[in-house]
Order: sequence, then C-alpha cells, then structure tokens
Amino acid sequence: MGVVKRGLRVGLETTWTLGKIIFPITLIVTILGHTPALDWIARMLAPVMGWIGLPGEAAIPLVLGNILNLYAGIGAILTMDLTVKEVFILAVMLSFSHNLLVESAVAAKVGVRMSVILAVRIGLALISAFVINLFWQGGQEMAQYGFVSAAQQPELNSWLAIGWDGVTSAALGIFQLALIVIPLMVVIQVMKERNWIKIMSKAMRPLTKLLRVQENTSTTLVSGLTIGLAFGAGVIIQAAKEDGISKKDMYLIVIFLVACHAVVEDTLIFIPLGIPVWPLLIIRILTAILLTLAISVIWDRVEKKQKLERKETSYEY
Repeated sequence: MGVVKRGLRVGLETTWTLGKIIFPITLIVTILGHTPALDWIARMLAPVMGWIGLPGEAAIPLVLGNILNLYAGIGAILTMDLTVKEVFILAVMLSFSHNLLVESAVAAKVGVRMSVILAVRIGLALISAFVINLFWQGGQEMAQYGFVSAAQQPELNSWLAIGWDGVTSAALGIFQLALIVIPLMVVIQVMKERNWIKIMSKAMRPLTKLLRVQENTSTTLVSGLTIGLAFGAGVIIQAAKEDGISKKDMYLIVIFLVACHAVVEDTLIFIPLGIPVWPLLIIRILTAILLTLAISVIWDRVEKKQKLERKETSYEY
C-alpha cells in the first residue's frame, strides 16, 4: 500500500501542477471560441494560404485546430469542399501544430523554452505544407469525407453563459487529465520501485540510441508517443525531476515529441477526412527523427567548440 500512496501523492501533485496551466488557458480559449476573435484571426491569415497551396477559408480549421484542438480543426474541415491534396496538407499541418497553447505550455514546464517549442511546431507545419504543395502534383480530386458529423458549437446568448461554458470546459479537461495521470503515476511508481523501468529502458534502447539520448529518457518517450503531450506531461515532468535527464536530452526528447506524439490517436483521428493516413504517420515519424538528429549533431558541435575556446582561454592565462 505504501507504493500506491506514494504514487497517488505524485499523481495529485502533478495534476495540480498541470491544472494551474490548463485551466486558465482552456477558459480563455473556450471564451474566445464564442466570440468573433477566431474568425478575425482566420481572415488575417487568409492572404498567406496561397503560399502553401490552400484556399483562404482553410485558415479557419488551422486557427481552430491550433487554438482549440484537433477535433475542432477536423470539424471545420468537414464543412468545406476541398481537394484530397488540400485536406492532406491541412492534416499534416495540424498533426505537427495543434492545441498549441496548452501542449506548448505543458512541454515548457520541464525547462524547455516555450519559444523553441512554438518555433518547432509552427515551423514544421509551414515547411511541411510548402514542401507537399511543391512536390505533390496529384490529389486534385475532391475529398470524400467519412460518415461523421461536424458538430456545431451551441449558441450562447450572454457573457455569463459563455464564461460558465469556459469554466465547465476547463474543469472537464482537468478531470479527464486526472483520470489518466493519477493511475498512470501509480503504475509508474510501482514500476520504479520494482525496477521494471530498467526493463522498459532496455526495450527502448534502439530508439534512444537512434536519437542519441540516454536510456533514462525512455519513460518520457513511451508516455509521449502513446498518450501525447498533455496527458503524458505528468510523466515527463516527474521524469525531469527524478530521472536525472540532462538539459540536452530533455530538449531533444521534447523536440522529438512535439513533432511526433500520441502517434496512434493523432493519426487515426484523420481517417474520416478520407485521406491516406500511413503517409501522414510516416511523415511525422521521419521528420521527428531527422529533426532531433540534426539538432543533436549541431548541439554536439557547439559544445565541442565551446570547450576548445575555454581551453584556449585557460592556456592564455
């Protein structure tokens, strides 16, 4: 029972930490969703959509997906007449960059600069869209959506009702988070005290070796890849405290995960759009690996250069 109590305590502390981030952001964003603010942002972005092969109206699902979540972005796509290529570009962009405020704030909690996270996610979305539009000449047929309804937001007639909707949405988000994070932290506490984490670390060795990071990042990798950044944040934050992950490895792992997380859920969710999801999954995984490796190589070269400069300076004295 001692290990369960310790896991529950860690789970509650983690939920409280995440709740202080998620509640205000969800509240503000939900309120914005009932105002003309998101439509105004979409209109501002419309002129640049042509650069990445999208019509002006495609700015609406991008804004909704980034400010709210993937479901909101997909719901908006389902109301539009778009080609397969246009839908695929939107899906790739949203897979890299969605729920931007909450997930980026959570990822930043482990010490990675939020500006880095935002730059990676938005940069990957824009670059991938530009490359796909440039090189893919097919997909000109109209997209055939699956049997799924695009639910409309209820119309609320007062600021009090809108505010209450924001509070309930934020509270529900934290409740859902707690349902996942608390049991997960109990399981992880048991795994740690029974040394099962070491077994998992060995199983993840090929991936950690490929990414040029230490094996103590395996727990963070597993949680991020399976349940995502927001729900996996509890594990990531706890690992940063307890597993002795270096600053370099934490940056590399977070960058990898912001590019490729919740790989099953965030891939299957696009099936109703009638696009090929295997290429979407492959693009995410390959991009995440190549980006992480590139940053790792650059980081190592910068560190070597700094060491040489320090040695030269010490010789001068």
